[in-house]
Amino acid sequence: MSTISLTVNGIAVVDVIDDRTTLADFLRDHLNLTGTHLACEHGVCGACTVLVDEVPIRACITLALSVEGKSARTIEDFEDDPKMEVIRECFSEAHGLQCGFCTSGMVLTVRDMIQRGRCVNEQEIRRELAGNLCRCTGYSGIVKATELARDRLKNSAV
Repeated sequence: MSTISLTVNGIAVVDVIDDRTTLADFLRDHLNLTGTHLACEHGVCGACTVLVDEVPIRACITLALSVEGKSARTIEDFEDDPKMEVIRECFSEAHGLQCGFCTSGMVLTVRDMIQRGRCVNEQEIRRELAGNLCRCTGYSGIVKATELARDRLKNSAV
Protein backbone atom coordinates (compact mmCIF):
# COMPACT_ATOMS: atom_id res chain seq x y z
CA MET A 1 0.00 0.00 0.00
CA SER A 2 1.15 3.50 -0.87
CA THR A 3 -0.14 7.01 -0.49
CA ILE A 4 -1.01 8.83 -3.69
CA SER A 5 -1.39 12.58 -4.02
CA LEU A 6 -2.60 14.23 -7.19
CA THR A 7 -5.16 16.68 -8.52
CA VAL A 8 -8.27 15.20 -10.11
CA ASN A 9 -10.66 17.55 -11.90
CA GLY A 10 -9.16 20.50 -10.06
CA ILE A 11 -9.44 18.96 -6.59
CA ALA A 12 -6.44 17.82 -4.53
CA VAL A 13 -6.76 14.13 -3.70
CA VAL A 14 -4.77 12.07 -1.22
CA ASP A 15 -5.54 8.38 -0.76
CA VAL A 16 -3.97 5.06 0.17
CA ILE A 17 -3.98 2.51 -2.64
CA ASP A 18 -2.51 -0.82 -3.58
CA ASP A 19 0.66 -0.30 -5.64
CA ARG A 20 -0.88 -2.20 -8.58
CA THR A 21 -4.03 -0.06 -8.81
CA THR A 22 -4.57 1.35 -12.27
CA LEU A 23 -5.57 4.96 -12.73
CA ALA A 24 -8.91 3.81 -14.15
CA ASP A 25 -9.66 1.68 -11.09
CA PHE A 26 -8.56 4.50 -8.78
CA LEU A 27 -10.84 7.01 -10.54
CA ARG A 28 -13.81 4.65 -10.64
CA ASP A 29 -13.49 2.80 -7.32
CA HIS A 30 -11.94 5.42 -5.05
CA LEU A 31 -13.39 8.63 -6.48
CA ASN A 32 -16.62 7.33 -8.05
CA LEU A 33 -15.76 8.95 -11.40
CA THR A 34 -17.43 6.33 -13.54
CA GLY A 35 -17.32 8.29 -16.81
CA THR A 36 -13.93 6.66 -17.33
CA HIS A 37 -15.09 3.42 -18.92
CA LEU A 38 -13.30 0.08 -18.80
CA ALA A 39 -13.63 -2.17 -21.81
CA CYS A 40 -10.54 -3.94 -23.15
CA GLU A 41 -8.26 -3.20 -20.16
CA HIS A 42 -5.29 -3.55 -22.54
CA GLY A 43 -4.98 0.08 -23.70
CA VAL A 44 -6.40 -0.72 -27.13
CA CYS A 45 -9.96 0.64 -27.22
CA GLY A 46 -9.65 4.17 -25.80
CA ALA A 47 -12.81 4.01 -23.65
CA CYS A 48 -10.70 4.78 -20.57
CA THR A 49 -9.04 7.89 -22.03
CA VAL A 50 -8.39 10.68 -19.52
CA LEU A 51 -6.08 13.69 -19.63
CA VAL A 52 -2.99 13.74 -17.43
CA ASP A 53 -1.31 17.13 -17.50
CA GLU A 54 -3.55 17.78 -20.55
CA VAL A 55 -2.18 14.77 -22.49
CA PRO A 56 -4.60 11.93 -23.35
CA ILE A 57 -3.59 8.62 -21.77
CA ARG A 58 -5.10 5.16 -21.35
CA ALA A 59 -6.11 4.96 -17.69
CA CYS A 60 -6.59 1.18 -17.83
CA ILE A 61 -2.87 0.51 -18.36
CA THR A 62 -1.48 3.43 -16.35
CA LEU A 63 -0.61 2.73 -12.74
CA ALA A 64 -2.18 5.35 -10.51
CA LEU A 65 1.11 5.86 -8.67
CA SER A 66 2.77 6.86 -11.96
CA VAL A 67 0.70 10.05 -12.02
CA GLU A 68 1.71 11.05 -8.48
CA GLY A 69 1.79 14.84 -8.20
CA LYS A 70 0.19 15.36 -11.60
CA SER A 71 -3.18 16.69 -12.71
CA ALA A 72 -5.80 14.32 -14.12
CA ARG A 73 -9.00 15.34 -15.87
CA THR A 74 -11.87 12.98 -16.53
CA ILE A 75 -14.94 13.49 -18.67
CA GLU A 76 -16.77 14.72 -15.56
CA ASP A 77 -14.52 17.81 -15.48
CA PHE A 78 -15.79 19.14 -18.80
CA GLU A 79 -19.42 19.84 -17.92
CA ASP A 80 -18.90 23.61 -18.10
CA ASP A 81 -16.22 23.60 -20.81
CA PRO A 82 -17.45 25.65 -23.81
CA LYS A 83 -15.32 23.70 -26.33
CA MET A 84 -16.61 20.40 -25.03
CA GLU A 85 -20.16 21.74 -25.23
CA VAL A 86 -19.67 22.38 -28.95
CA ILE A 87 -18.15 18.91 -29.42
CA ARG A 88 -21.03 17.22 -27.57
CA GLU A 89 -23.58 19.15 -29.65
CA CYS A 90 -21.81 18.10 -32.86
CA PHE A 91 -21.70 14.45 -31.77
CA SER A 92 -25.44 14.58 -31.15
CA GLU A 93 -26.23 16.43 -34.37
CA ALA A 94 -24.05 14.19 -36.59
CA HIS A 95 -25.14 10.96 -34.89
CA GLY A 96 -21.60 10.35 -33.66
CA LEU A 97 -22.76 8.23 -30.77
CA GLN A 98 -24.97 5.27 -30.30
CA CYS A 99 -24.59 3.11 -27.19
CA GLY A 100 -22.34 5.73 -25.58
CA PHE A 101 -19.73 3.37 -24.17
CA CYS A 102 -16.85 4.82 -26.22
CA THR A 103 -18.15 8.38 -26.10
CA SER A 104 -16.25 9.77 -23.08
CA GLY A 105 -12.90 8.63 -24.47
CA MET A 106 -13.89 9.63 -27.99
CA VAL A 107 -14.88 13.22 -27.14
CA LEU A 108 -11.76 13.74 -25.01
CA THR A 109 -9.67 12.54 -27.94
CA VAL A 110 -11.54 14.80 -30.38
CA ARG A 111 -11.06 17.79 -28.06
CA ASP A 112 -7.33 17.06 -27.97
CA MET A 113 -7.20 16.64 -31.76
CA ILE A 114 -8.89 19.98 -32.33
CA GLN A 115 -6.58 21.73 -29.86
CA ARG A 116 -3.52 20.27 -31.60
CA GLY A 117 -4.89 21.03 -35.07
CA ARG A 118 -4.81 17.33 -35.97
CA CYS A 119 -8.11 17.13 -37.85
CA VAL A 120 -7.47 18.91 -41.13
CA ASN A 121 -9.22 16.33 -43.30
CA GLU A 122 -11.10 13.04 -43.06
CA GLN A 123 -7.96 10.92 -43.47
CA GLU A 124 -6.18 12.69 -40.61
CA ILE A 125 -9.28 12.44 -38.40
CA ARG A 126 -9.55 8.72 -39.04
CA ARG A 127 -5.83 8.25 -38.36
CA GLU A 128 -6.02 10.21 -35.09
CA LEU A 129 -9.12 8.28 -33.99
CA ALA A 130 -7.54 4.89 -34.76
CA GLY A 131 -6.86 4.32 -31.06
CA ASN A 132 -10.51 4.74 -30.10
CA LEU A 133 -12.76 1.84 -30.98
CA CYS A 134 -16.49 2.08 -31.54
CA ARG A 135 -18.54 -1.02 -32.21
CA CYS A 136 -21.79 0.77 -33.03
CA THR A 137 -21.46 3.78 -35.31
CA GLY A 138 -19.23 2.81 -38.21
CA TYR A 139 -17.26 6.03 -37.54
CA SER A 140 -18.83 8.14 -40.29
CA GLY A 141 -20.92 10.05 -37.72
CA ILE A 142 -17.88 10.47 -35.46
CA VAL A 143 -15.81 11.83 -38.34
CA LYS A 144 -18.63 14.20 -39.35
CA ALA A 145 -19.03 15.34 -35.73
CA THR A 146 -15.30 16.04 -35.53
CA GLU A 147 -15.41 18.06 -38.75
CA LEU A 148 -18.42 20.05 -37.52
CA ALA A 149 -16.79 20.74 -34.16
CA ARG A 150 -13.49 21.72 -35.79
CA ASP A 151 -15.26 24.19 -38.09
CA ARG A 152 -17.50 25.66 -35.40
CA LEU A 153 -14.65 26.09 -32.94
CA LYS A 154 -12.40 27.61 -35.61
CA ASN A 155 -15.05 30.24 -36.33
CA SER A 156 -15.96 31.01 -32.72
CA ALA A 157 -14.48 32.94 -29.86
CA VAL A 158 -14.54 29.87 -27.59
